[in-house]
Amino acid sequence: MRSDASVGALGHRPEISVVIPLYNEEANIEPLLAELLGTLRALGRRFEVICVDDGSADGTFAALVRAVEREPALRVIRFRRNFGQTAAMSAGIEAARGDVVVPMDGDMQNDPADIGRLLAELDRGHDVVSGWRRERKDRELGRKLPSRVANRLISAVSGVRLHDYGCSLKAYRREVLDGVRLYGEMHRFIPVYASWQGARVSELVVNHRPRHTGRSKYGLERTFKVVLDLLVVKFLASFMTRPIYLFGGAGLLALLCGLAAFGAALVYKLSGKDLVETPLPLLAVAFVLAGTVCLLMGLLAELVVRTYYESQDKRPYVISEEIGGARATEGRSEGSG
Repeated sequence: MRSDASVGALGHRPEISVVIPLYNEEANIEPLLAELLGTLRALGRRFEVICVDDGSADGTFAALVRAVEREPALRVIRFRRNFGQTAAMSAGIEAARGDVVVPMDGDMQNDPADIGRLLAELDRGHDVVSGWRRERKDRELGRKLPSRVANRLISAVSGVRLHDYGCSLKAYRREVLDGVRLYGEMHRFIPVYASWQGARVSELVVNHRPRHTGRSKYGLERTFKVVLDLLVVKFLASFMTRPIYLFGGAGLLALLCGLAAFGAALVYKLSGKDLVETPLPLLAVAFVLAGTVCLLMGLLAELVVRTYYESQDKRPYVISEEIGGARATEGRSEGSG
């Protein structure tokens, strides 16, 4: 007999949504779901498990179909081809109905037993709890060293200090994820976005287990992609609403350099020397052109941003809550005589 904890699949809204991106994990499906479902039922909360098959070429989807027939709390999303972990996680998050969303990997290296501890940390008043694989069971040069470098770089640039951005095992309150659109390798930056929006972010040491079956899909090249995505994140955070500050600042600096080069060329000419002997006139023209282009790009970017916010009724702020004002009064306060 199934526990009432899984009634999220039977018409009631679940409290917890576990999202698992999967790619060629056929051998891990059955043991992963058996361990995960047992852990979730023991928590005594309504739950659902969303598995996203990211275009697997093995029998992953067939294994998921068999599991769905046995487990009503399980939902499966299948991609037509491989779109990557971020896309799979994004699809799972958008499909999730729970008040809390818990992403995790499907290779059994994340320990489902840590989910209860993540939820307890949320209950202490946090909005995001990020797992920290302090004792990683991975190769030093291939995985651990690049990860440490990337984590320190992300923390330094973003100002959000976490030890392990790459750990998929995290817990988010639903409202933190509303409106988040993921692409590239952006799923690891959700805590950064959340913190910039005022969310309370915490970190918790979690268990990390060695991979016993299948092959890791991570490589050194992924670190370079993360660094490039970090540049995009920093740009969006700093200049998303006012790109003129970036392009306009660069344009004004270029114009000042052009003016200085022109002044130096003028002094050079007045001293009786031939301008053919110096590159100053060319530098002046180049800087002025570059500055003009930057200013025009800034104005164009401002128009694009304004169109984006106005056409989609977006707001450049996030309201945490509103209190009072349940009913209006006509010309006087309730306490006046």
